[in-house]
This record gives sequence, C-alpha cells and structure tokens, in this order.
Amino acid sequence: MDGPVEHNSPFTGHARGSRAYRRLLAALFFAGIATFAQLYSPQATLPEIAAEFDVDAASSALTISAATLGLAVGVIPWSAVADRLGRVRAMAIAVSAATVFGLAVPFLPWFGVMLTGRFFEGLMIGGVPAVAIAYLTEEVDPRSAARAAGTYVAGTTIGGLSGRLIAGPVAEWIGWRMGVFSVALVCAGAAVAFIALAPRPRGFTPTSARGAAATRALLTRLAVHLSSPRQLALYFQAFALMGGFVAMYNFLTFRLEASPFGLPAGVTALIFLAYLAGTWSSQRAGALASRYRRMPVLLASALLMAVGVLITLVNSLPVVIAGLVIATAGFFGAHAVASGWTGADASTGRAQASSLYNLFYYVGSSVFGWLGGVFFAMAGWGGSVTMIMALVALAMLVAALVLRRGPTPARRL
Repeated sequence: MDGPVEHNSPFTGHARGSRAYRRLLAALFFAGIATFAQLYSPQATLPEIAAEFDVDAASSALTISAATLGLAVGVIPWSAVADRLGRVRAMAIAVSAATVFGLAVPFLPWFGVMLTGRFFEGLMIGGVPAVAIAYLTEEVDPRSAARAAGTYVAGTTIGGLSGRLIAGPVAEWIGWRMGVFSVALVCAGAAVAFIALAPRPRGFTPTSARGAAATRALLTRLAVHLSSPRQLALYFQAFALMGGFVAMYNFLTFRLEASPFGLPAGVTALIFLAYLAGTWSSQRAGALASRYRRMPVLLASALLMAVGVLITLVNSLPVVIAGLVIATAGFFGAHAVASGWTGADASTGRAQASSLYNLFYYVGSSVFGWLGGVFFAMAGWGGSVTMIMALVALAMLVAALVLRRGPTPARRL
C-alpha cells in the first residue's frame, strides 16, 4: 500500500486534472467522511444526551470535547507513525480502528464510560487529519496545493454535515444511540472507499531513524515548528477559530430548542445544512489564495465568520440561519487557507507541522467547545457569542501582526 516507488524522472507532484490527482482527492474525501462524520455525530443529539444522563449543556458537550481531545493527543504520535509506515498505511490503520470504536461507543451504558470511549475514538481518528495535508502536499503539484487543500477541507465539511444530518433525525425516531450508531455504519463504508482509492505515494520518503534516534528527530522537527512565529500564528488561527466555531454549533441547538423558537430535535439537526456553505467556501478560498495570496483571504474569511456570529443574535429564525451560513462559510474559508499554508510554509517535517496545526485545532475545539457552555449558562446565547467574537478578534490580530512578515515564496502559493 505504501512505500517509495521507483521512477526514471523526478516526481514533482500529480498535476491538477490527472487521474491520480482525482483519485487522491476522492480518497481524502472519503477519509473525511469516515472520520469527521463520527467525530461530530453526537453534536446533533446533545439535548437528548443531556436529558438521558441528567447533565447540563456544558457537560453534554463533553461528548464532543472528549473525542476532539483524544484527536489532539493523537496527532503527534500518528505523524511519527506516518513517517515510518507511510502516509496511506497510517491513515488506513487509523480510520479502520476509529470505525471499530465508533460502532461500539453508542452502546456504552454510563456517561463517564462513554466519554472514555469517545476519547479513544478520537485518538484513532487523529491519524487522518494528522497526515492528510502532508500526504496531499507531497503528492500534488505545488501550483495546485492551495486549491487541493481547499478541496480536501470541503470533503471534511461533507463528513461533518452527513454525521449530524443522519444522527439527528434517526435520534428523534429511535433514540440518540441508534442515531450515532447509524453514522458509524456510514463511516465503515467510507473507510473502505478510502483504502480502495488512495494512490500509492510517490513523494514520500520513509524515515530510517529508529528508537531514540527517531524520537530525537521527531522532537527536533517539532521544536523547529514551535520556534517559528509564523507557524505559531497559523496554529493560533486553528486554536481560536475552531474553538469559536464548535462552541457556536454546540450551543445553538440548545437555543433553537428553547423559547422563542421551540424547534424539535429532528428540525434543529437541519441547521447543519449550513455546512454546505463551508463546502463551497473552502474550495473558493483555496482558489482565491492561489490567485491573490493567502493573507487577505484568511483575514476576509475570519471577518466574515465574525459578522455571521453577530447576526445569530437576532430573534428571528430565518435571520439566525442566515448568520449561521455566513459564519460557517467564513470559518471554513479561513481553515482551508491556514491549514494549507501550514504545510506549504514548512521547509521540513511537514507531517509534524500539519499535526501541530491539528493539535491546536482540536485543543481549541475541546476547550472552547466546553467553555462556550459555561458562557451560555451565565448569559445565554449572548454569552457564547461574546466568547466567540473575542476568539475571532484575537485570531485576526495575530495573523495581521505576524503573518504579514516574510511572505511565503510565490511558488508555494
């Protein structure tokens, strides 16, 4: 499945439009479904989980935070595994193991045990986002890298959307456990599709270091990225913007099921159709970044997210939905730019650069996905919005101050 392949001419990346390019993006699309659908499927059923286990909104959101925390813990070790075994092989192992956990976790009887299961599910899921961007960067023509990264992120939005849209209506019909389980079945099929479609890597060179030498090499690569102000600024985009985004979706369902809206669970699950805006915007942002440079697209996307979040304060369902669509488009545009920029800006250890981005991304999701509930309990939806706006403002400030220095070479744009 993996390993270097001998070729007579140097490999410069699959050209956009080639068969291998299309297969690679299709494989990553299915990997996104297999991982992100099960990662976020409980989000559509949080009020039902809270009611069954008699916990508050912030505690029910731990079903999301436990998995994203596990993912955050797993990304660095998975990057080391991928350096040794190969990108495709590591992702195949990860997505298969995650699916096994996904099928079992919904039937765990106690809240604490279920949270533990969700943590290990997230730990396995971490193997895909930890490696995907590095795999893509190594295998795609650099001139198409930003666009390809946008397409990959678009695929992850479909995964996140499908998980929520399946779990919510099924939960209203036969309970949240079967709703989450049905998503895991879909993920099993997507995992098979990924394994069947992923082309053998041609730009990957396995590391020859073992034992202590491999550990030292890994720590050296991590230290290089963590000492880079530009990489840290990109990681902060992931930390702050993802934290605000997950908080928005975690607690908007509670708002919509309460007065003055009073929507049933099956209907509130439909708000996740707003993810389609992210499918479009991530692809569009990647194309715009290739044409106009990443910095202005990143800032414009973050600003769009902030505007959308503010609009959700209006007590009108159509207006709230419009704000959610705008905020979702802005977030995924920013994420597509920042995640692709991270790999392109790294001169060495791209798997580790991508893994660190995902580490910050999911730590932000875990921390603020829960903390948004604390603000919600104190001040309602307005409290959650205040926290989200502060995070977006900080992300934009850091980007404006740090990323404008030392622009990425043109060939990487």
